Amino acid sequence: MNRDKDYIKRSHDRCHLYNIDKKLKYSRIILTQNELNERLIKNRKLILSAIPFMNMLYDFVKGYDFFLILTDKEGCILNILGDQNILTEAFELKMVPGAFMSEEAIGTNAMGTALKEKRPVQVSKDEHFIYAYHKWTCSAAPIRNKDGDIIGCLDITGYSENVHPHTLGMVVAAAFAIERVIENEVYLDEINKSKRYIERIFNSIEAGICACSEDGSIGYYNSRFKNLFNIKKDGVSMCDLIYDYDEIKKKLLKDGEVKDLEVYVKADINKLSLTLSIYPSYTSGEKEYVCVFKEIKRERRLIDKISSSKAIYTFDKIIGQNENFKETVEYAKKISDSKSTILILGESGTGKEVFAQSIHNYSSRCDKPFVAVNCAAIPTNLIESELFGYEEGAFTGAKKGGYEGKFQQANGGTIFLDEIGDMPLDMQVKLLRVIEEGVIVKIGGNTPKYVDVRIIAATNRDLKRLVGEGRFRSDLYYRLNVLPLYIMPLRDRRDDIPYLIKYFMDKLSKRLNKKPVIIDDNEMERLISYDWPGNIRELENYVEYVINIGHIPQTLKEVSEKDVNRFTPRTLSEVEKRHIENTLRHFEYSVTKAAKALGIGRNTLYRKIKEYNIDLSVPK
Repeated sequence: MNRDKDYIKRSHDRCHLYNIDKKLKYSRIILTQNELNERLIKNRKLILSAIPFMNMLYDFVKGYDFFLILTDKEGCILNILGDQNILTEAFELKMVPGAFMSEEAIGTNAMGTALKEKRPVQVSKDEHFIYAYHKWTCSAAPIRNKDGDIIGCLDITGYSENVHPHTLGMVVAAAFAIERVIENEVYLDEINKSKRYIERIFNSIEAGICACSEDGSIGYYNSRFKNLFNIKKDGVSMCDLIYDYDEIKKKLLKDGEVKDLEVYVKADINKLSLTLSIYPSYTSGEKEYVCVFKEIKRERRLIDKISSSKAIYTFDKIIGQNENFKETVEYAKKISDSKSTILILGESGTGKEVFAQSIHNYSSRCDKPFVAVNCAAIPTNLIESELFGYEEGAFTGAKKGGYEGKFQQANGGTIFLDEIGDMPLDMQVKLLRVIEEGVIVKIGGNTPKYVDVRIIAATNRDLKRLVGEGRFRSDLYYRLNVLPLYIMPLRDRRDDIPYLIKYFMDKLSKRLNKKPVIIDDNEMERLISYDWPGNIRELENYVEYVINIGHIPQTLKEVSEKDVNRFTPRTLSEVEKRHIENTLRHFEYSVTKAAKALGIGRNTLYRKIKEYNIDLSVPK
């Protein structure tokens, strides 16, 4: 054996010790969805740092039957992308996020062996220990943090006849680049936080503010300025926006500044009057000016804040002090500016659209449209025309001039596909094409139209189970599940209930013009102990009901007291089953964590789950 490949012999020897069956087809360790969600959150920095380089590598080999895999330090797949044909074969072998590629789980392969040998490796054909991988060559390199500890592994896999020895060099270079990004991430995070903080302050000012040169050419401006003058494109000047700027410029050159000068906007319909103040500033030695516009009259037309093309929620409006929930919010912020698809998971009423809007508003697309679509609310025969639009004359009753679908309306921005689990199978195929190619075709048309849309999908259903039942396409599921975001139910963040009640009490009492209702400690304890199956939506409705009737409803108090005093004899088996169910629910159905909390082994817990017929899927 080539001395450079001594690691293959060492790996095969280890596989014999691990009792790996050469006929093995699937990894011996595949996580549940909840366990995978925990891994993804734990490794979010690695995933976000790797995505750009994985996309770059994929663009280089696209169309030549390759796929890329990112794993954590234990070999668990975190992300996978590649050409559809070879990906389909990989999916058939259950090489999916959550599957382990360690040597202990699947034998000799580039990822597992690179992690074990702590070095880049290339494994080709029958160098793989199991027969199922003999058709492939995979090249992998470990990824290390600034302290030199391995935190993950990057791999590129293709058919053996298509792979070149330089493939390994590409992977090593990409892994090195990812390491540099991770090393600088803290520094970059601080810069971005400062930048966003300054921008939020700047954009929160009621006045319209811009920077301009002496001739009136406008550079940077805040969101209020953009809305005030309905700016559609860059390159405008003060002469385009207000009357008599030449006279204002003369005054500016004479006095050095302008204060509270009444000016008129060049509006098509109404002549809007504003006050203008101009102050000199210096950038790189060149003289520039800061212009501040304020409205004289406050009577304005109200903007529909709940428009389908407007996102109104931001992260600072998300209430919660629970540590796990705060980590979820931070993770959502981290992935906001990624171009990758986000899949938001969680029960009804947990605030999935609130997170979707906040992600949009935290991203660089915040000035572009946010279009929300409820896939369950649109009739099956209309969903294609709603999403992709139609040409004039496409069908009887088609609107003159045709119709731009939601994807075109969201061009440049974000489309939020709520209740994605209810999308018909034939539409799933067309959505997959949009994700893969970035093009749509209207009904009655044959010309592809390119759209630049960031997709955020959401569901309260178990998509993995729907895939197993043939009701949801597996290829679409993995395309959507690039950056999953799980929103925990309210019963798992009970410490946030008092904060949420106070927030809704203050907000709703002002809106309803009624006095807030005082909730004593005993009643608060009952509210905290209640499971809130409708989550935050149910809690908000309850607070609104309390404000309207002016007191705590006695029915709820009586029911709570009755439940406390009631005793129903149960068998030990019933008590054990209920305790196991509650523990699993508390740990978001992570068998590993639940077993540890119960003080039993995983196998014992699995046996009891089977014995009591306990459903491990997240409740609807």
